[in-house]
Amino acid sequence: MTLAPTARLLPEADLPRGADLLAEGRALARDWTVGPSAFLAHVGAVSEHGFKRAQIQAGAVMQHAQIGYRDFAKSCRAYHDIWDGAARQGARVDRYGLCLDWSMAVPLAKRAGAQRGTGMILRGVEDFVALANAAPVAPHFGDFVLGFPAALENTQAALAAGSTAIGNLGQYFTFRVPGHDDDIVATAQTVRALGLIAAQAVPVIVHSNLDDGFAAQFTDLASCLGMVLLETHIITGLVGAPVGHCYGHHFSDPVARLAFQRAMAEVGAAPGTVIYGNTTGYRGTAAANFASLSSYLLADAAGQVLRPTGHAINAVPVSENDRIPEVDEVIEAQVFAGRLKDFAGPWAGMIDLAPVDAMAARIVAGGRAFCAAALRGLAEAGVDTGDAFQMLLALRRLGARRLEAAFGAGVPDPAAAGGRVPVVAASILSELAEMADHALAGVDVAGLDGLRVLVATSDVHEHGKMLVDEILRRVGVTVLDGGVSTEAARLAEQVRAVRPDAVAISTYNGVALEYYQALRAAGVACPVLIGGRLNQIPEGSNTSLPVDVGGRLAQAGAVVCREAAELVPALRRLAGGA
Repeated sequence: MTLAPTARLLPEADLPRGADLLAEGRALARDWTVGPSAFLAHVGAVSEHGFKRAQIQAGAVMQHAQIGYRDFAKSCRAYHDIWDGAARQGARVDRYGLCLDWSMAVPLAKRAGAQRGTGMILRGVEDFVALANAAPVAPHFGDFVLGFPAALENTQAALAAGSTAIGNLGQYFTFRVPGHDDDIVATAQTVRALGLIAAQAVPVIVHSNLDDGFAAQFTDLASCLGMVLLETHIITGLVGAPVGHCYGHHFSDPVARLAFQRAMAEVGAAPGTVIYGNTTGYRGTAAANFASLSSYLLADAAGQVLRPTGHAINAVPVSENDRIPEVDEVIEAQVFAGRLKDFAGPWAGMIDLAPVDAMAARIVAGGRAFCAAALRGLAEAGVDTGDAFQMLLALRRLGARRLEAAFGAGVPDPAAAGGRVPVVAASILSELAEMADHALAGVDVAGLDGLRVLVATSDVHEHGKMLVDEILRRVGVTVLDGGVSTEAARLAEQVRAVRPDAVAISTYNGVALEYYQALRAAGVACPVLIGGRLNQIPEGSNTSLPVDVGGRLAQAGAVVCREAAELVPALRRLAGGA
């Protein structure tokens, strides 16, 4: 498959040159450098990149935790107390992923009017510095820094705070900020920020979470590895900075999880940042979720013992699928991980690596083929593959599905989910099928033929939408695509255009009630079904934790579906069924 000429991807005549943007960013390094760091002073390193390499040589398995409460003082306390509490019980937290709010993606001068989620909001450089030095743990600014209109100013603040791991490049490709979706501005600011990072006197890792990027939409793990190679081409080859990749959210199969880690090692994608927890595996009670925690964490720790890549392991608290975990729950998870590492060495000896390495070899071969085909195809379409700006913008505009369909390593097949038979199928496909089976077990699906439902998400988390799509298609409903990260006003326009029988919304980022109210205000009168993370931080509240708004949504007229299994019965009631 070939791409249309570049005019279809990059039609603008006056696009900036990547080299000029990088030079502008590099020039800022005269004033913006890596500041003092409690972590680097504590471990005696000049950057986390160097620390990770030393840990690889020592055979140590590092640990990563996620924090970021809306209340800044609480975040600072958590930064210290999690490190201290884990240490008192024999566990060492090496790095924190700092969960910034999506409003942080908007320039500071415009941030006051931006839509807020549930994450942490830092008011300026001083907040970055105070937070990152509250304990000797590596500050990893992994959300809503790179990839957005505020990329440069947030990168400057992160560097001043002593951070030497800054992201998230993966979000650049897929995340959209309501009201601030100018891809040229976002790309230009990101390339300037990358120039500043590359000009630092010490290595600063450009972090990319594959699962926040195209990997969440690819059907083939070979395509995921191909994206690692494409991003390495851009960041290391064109920009001149190290890149560290994260994966794991949607890797539920421990064999594929381990194989992908070994495939990354084979192509030199090390040191990596973190292997994130398999959060899609958290579906039950805390006790049940501990089984999922053990399953992925032991595989990840064993992988670092067998073939270290410098990825820290991430113990996600078992309460994560219900709400933002509290400090004591994060400590509990880190202590759990610290003890589990003790078993990783002996347990690793029980693994038959032959099938794992055979899978890894297929991923590597397919990933290299994907990357080579993509670079060749983009060049043939007129994209300058030696220009960081053009490469980033062209990939973003192509999107994951077109990219995989055009350049994937698998045999083309129009009936396949990604347009090709996967070399190694991403586990999200089987996982979604299993979840759909569970949601429809024992459910009366009669009477839904002919219904037309517009399905969308209020944010970038697409898997909820994919599950809703799968369930509705199985029961004969016509699924209309409302898009991902769709603003309420835009979704209302689609409702007026296609006149669906109902709208189904999957939401996650703490805007459930506000989003529904905006739809109604925009004139959407048809039934609106809403599910996912039905929470929101009350405006004017002193709490940093979101509260459940499911009851208020129902009172306002929404059809609340807290579980996927409630979707079809709700539609049958709307259709006049029993």
